[in-house]
Amino acid sequence: MKIISWNTNGLRATAKQGFFTPLFSAQGGSASGGEDSPDIICLQETKAEPEQLPEEVRNVPGYFSYFSYPKIKKGYSGVAIYSKEKPKEVFYGMGIATRPTEQSFGRELDDEGRLLGVKYKDFTLINVYFPNGGQGPERLKYKLEFYDAFLKFIIKLRKNGENLIFCGDVNTAHTAIDLARPKENEENTGFLPIERAWIDKLIKNNFLDVWRHFNPNKIDAYTYWDTKTRARDRNVGWRIDYFFADSQIISKIKNTGIMSDYYGSDHCPIWIEI
Repeated sequence: MKIISWNTNGLRATAKQGFFTPLFSAQGGSASGGEDSPDIICLQETKAEPEQLPEEVRNVPGYFSYFSYPKIKKGYSGVAIYSKEKPKEVFYGMGIATRPTEQSFGRELDDEGRLLGVKYKDFTLINVYFPNGGQGPERLKYKLEFYDAFLKFIIKLRKNGENLIFCGDVNTAHTAIDLARPKENEENTGFLPIERAWIDKLIKNNFLDVWRHFNPNKIDAYTYWDTKTRARDRNVGWRIDYFFADSQIISKIKNTGIMSDYYGSDHCPIWIEI
């Protein structure tokens, strides 16, 4: 099973520019759910409600599609999942109880349409677009609150016996080898000690960074580049897009990769194979 994750920075623009359909054959196969095409595609920062998308983007032949989007702000945030297999369950946000008898929490953090989850027989996959901590202290506070609520949420799911994988734009580079210019960015959001400490906490709770699990010392591997400075041409980037897997399921993951030569966004897609 192949899973791709990608921050498209606007799904309508991605489709219009011709970068959407090729993603479904990015690992081989056809764009209509062929045998070697990706089994699941998770997109972040879609910036669109389903009715704003062309039919060929809403409904890809051979895939079930699901969308989450902001309740209060159009053209912002948003995530989507395309899956060959129909999930047993689909959930939107952290405030939806995983069991009818459980108490919900985190509803106020769900307003921006940042989280979409699908449950299969052997594992649960969560697609997340984590907040950016820029634009002032209030957004950094929101980001850190989202981080804390999300960790509680996935720990609770794990206690319920679920094998968890989550992917998406975490909006933080974990260590100095995860960005090209760590010294220059020590006081910038995306590499602040308080943001990086949350990833430390995540790992201490046995959620593993899949890329680093397979590539512990690899450098110059990034997933985001600033477009204004043409940073991608010089590979002056950040690795802020991740797959994390619970330690109970990491042995099932065979490989992982970064599709740095795939364009259409200021981020590139990443993938795992289970």
